[in-house]
Amino acid sequence: MKAMITTPATIPAATPATTLDFAQVARVLAQATAVRGLVIPGFRCPPRLVGVDRSLRRIGDSVTVAVRLSGRPLVAVVADMIDGVVVANRLTPPQADRLRRELWDVVHSLVVPVAPRSSARRVA
Repeated sequence: MKAMITTPATIPAATPATTLDFAQVARVLAQATAVRGLVIPGFRCPPRLVGVDRSLRRIGDSVTVAVRLSGRPLVAVVADMIDGVVVANRLTPPQADRLRRELWDVVHSLVVPVAPRSSARRVA
């Protein structure tokens, strides 16, 4: 039986990250990581370390990736979450590059760039 990955509604990439966006992305990344048989890190926000955007904590077999949301665009937060999965699994190139690409492909359906609106012009 093939595992299914569910993807919720699309989130504009240019918007600031919210805790709801973070939770949606964390669920999708956890599903995609599980399907690949890799270590699924826990995700939390914000990091306990002051002044960092991302931190990783290992306790025994568990790994937690903490990401700062405040004042950051969603795409930056997602990039840190994906890199956290790669580091949690101690991957090196080319496996790390392949996993990053695959996770971005999965998350891309959630985080899409918002194209600027073109100004309407009257045609005579």
